[in-house]
Amino acid sequence: MLQFPKDFLWGTATSSYQIEGANKTDGKGPSIWDAFCQIPGKISNNENGDTACDHYHKVVEDVQMMKALNIKAYRFSISWPRILPDGKVTKINEKGIDFYNHLIDTLLKNEITPWVTLYHWDLPLALQLEYDGWTGEKISDLFADYADLCFSRFGDRVKNWITINEPWVVAILGYGQGVFAPGRISNIEPYVAGHQLLLAHAKAVQVFRTKYQPTQGGQIGITNNCDWREPASDSDADKKAATRALEFFLGWFADPIYKGDYPKCMKERLGERLPAFTPEEKTMLLHSSDFFGLNHYTTMYAAEASGNLGKTNTYGNGGMSEDQDVILSSDPKWEYTSMRWAVVPWGCRKLLQWIANRYDNPPIYITENGCSYNDNLENGICADEKRTAFFKGYLTECNAAIQQGVNLKGYFIWSLMDNFEWASGYSKRFGIHYVDFETLERTPKDSARWYAELIANQ
Repeated sequence: MLQFPKDFLWGTATSSYQIEGANKTDGKGPSIWDAFCQIPGKISNNENGDTACDHYHKVVEDVQMMKALNIKAYRFSISWPRILPDGKVTKINEKGIDFYNHLIDTLLKNEITPWVTLYHWDLPLALQLEYDGWTGEKISDLFADYADLCFSRFGDRVKNWITINEPWVVAILGYGQGVFAPGRISNIEPYVAGHQLLLAHAKAVQVFRTKYQPTQGGQIGITNNCDWREPASDSDADKKAATRALEFFLGWFADPIYKGDYPKCMKERLGERLPAFTPEEKTMLLHSSDFFGLNHYTTMYAAEASGNLGKTNTYGNGGMSEDQDVILSSDPKWEYTSMRWAVVPWGCRKLLQWIANRYDNPPIYITENGCSYNDNLENGICADEKRTAFFKGYLTECNAAIQQGVNLKGYFIWSLMDNFEWASGYSKRFGIHYVDFETLERTPKDSARWYAELIANQ
């Protein structure tokens, strides 16, 4: 059994739209995902999050499920439109506030520390329609107002805050490739959206640090996602391509926070398509994260495109592909999840080392790591050996990274339970608890029992 430092934080994670359901209950307003799910063909089987796992009505049951895992922390997100139906603080939905108070209090009663994400993709639809969502110039101030409300209502008990989950996904999949809400396709808008997401983060942190942190304490950060990019060969060109791919993926959002500006290669390659920060904005962004939140799932090889990108590159992730001149590939000998994501544990260790080297070894929390497999429930048992093997492999490499000096402080499994997996609907199962989406019954998978035992033996 792997041994981690005594103060290592063990947790699991979810997000509001994926599990809560109750989408038209108790005054909640519509989100961009509610609207996106209504467009035929956008979601697998034309499914939606109207009911999801009905966590809204199953808080007590779900927290008991967490307690059985022995976890010390639970990462969840607040639904912005649940507490502000039109996105603005002029109209507060107190029933939405009550729901999160109930969840937070139930967690604390069971000695589970809440880790709260303010934004996990479910933007109030009103803000998309009125202000052009994350491409609008007013959105960062509206987000700061929303964050202020959350700090004031929940900050007496919540001490761990994440501003935004995976801004890369919001920008690229939402505004570049159009496969996630709000479904826009552009090679300009992702960089505009990314810019506003960073400003929103910085303004929320400024509110927290000036108004709340001095008296309430706590910490605040942002969570970025990144896959590892391994050079496809030992050539200088491929090594540079791999670094460039990481800079366009993770450096895009981490460099302004840890270095004060976008990566040089992005500025050179994008020119006027990449908005510029004012000196004041650079100052506001620099050191605006108390920890480095990382969501990590897979690894790919990266090679210099040499002008042949359009002909050979079938992978569009990691940025707008044509802006990077990088060809991504994978090894057919690797194992793959049902998302067709490669299982490459050593990539996790290499990414952690890259972050430590580039950003002066900040405290890192892996805020998501997990895998989707085609699970089956038979006689009340879900034998998900591949998922358990996945966690063993990745945690072994996390452990090795810690031994090598990486300041990794915690690990959150994605996900607590099977849920609405965005454009994949209910067809992909990431949970360590099996959910029957007809009855909504939850059943621990074998991986949940393994995780509970691992934590108990620390």
